[in-house]
Amino acid sequence: MNHRRSSLNDDYPVNSVMEITIKPSNEKLTGLVYCTDDISNTIVLKKSVNYTTLASDIWVLNANSVLEKKVIVKEAPTAHSGTEADADVDEGVLELAMPLLNVSRESIEKREKRAIMLAEDSFKHINQKATPEGQVVFDRLLKACNEVVWKGESILVLNQIRVDPPYGSDNCRLIQNAGGDVVLNEGSLERVKRIVGAV
Repeated sequence: MNHRRSSLNDDYPVNSVMEITIKPSNEKLTGLVYCTDDISNTIVLKKSVNYTTLASDIWVLNANSVLEKKVIVKEAPTAHSGTEADADVDEGVLELAMPLLNVSRESIEKREKRAIMLAEDSFKHINQKATPEGQVVFDRLLKACNEVVWKGESILVLNQIRVDPPYGSDNCRLIQNAGGDVVLNEGSLERVKRIVGAV
């Protein structure tokens, strides 16, 4: 028989105000359900605090420690409405009944894809054959020049300058068929030598 366990969010709806009694102390905690996590089996409660410089108290509870639970406000209002319904609810509860920001799955997926792309892009700049010193020189040149690639164990900068092992300023050379303005190329070479010499 396959029993599908319900999500914690079903039992503890995010953005609802709940009163939760926890064991072994039988302490009652009232707060906004900020989030739940099924993997760690935790519930995060948030309660605004007026008597300190802190904005709120946060409780991270293991769902197994809950003895009783009661929903006080099913969905937190976005603001005080000033109606009689608000008067029936404890002022402390109403204060913490502030909505969470809506986060769309699409925006999270975009951020994740961008982070993966940046991580994969940074892996392209690592050369397993190079010495640690060579990798440091490469990283410094990449930060300064942007257009830097590995060619074997040599570093190619702006398609004009090659830095060979052991990656010192004496190992920086202009590529013969780089073309372009000779004076500009010499200036680039001197800049690369200064960067490599500073590492």
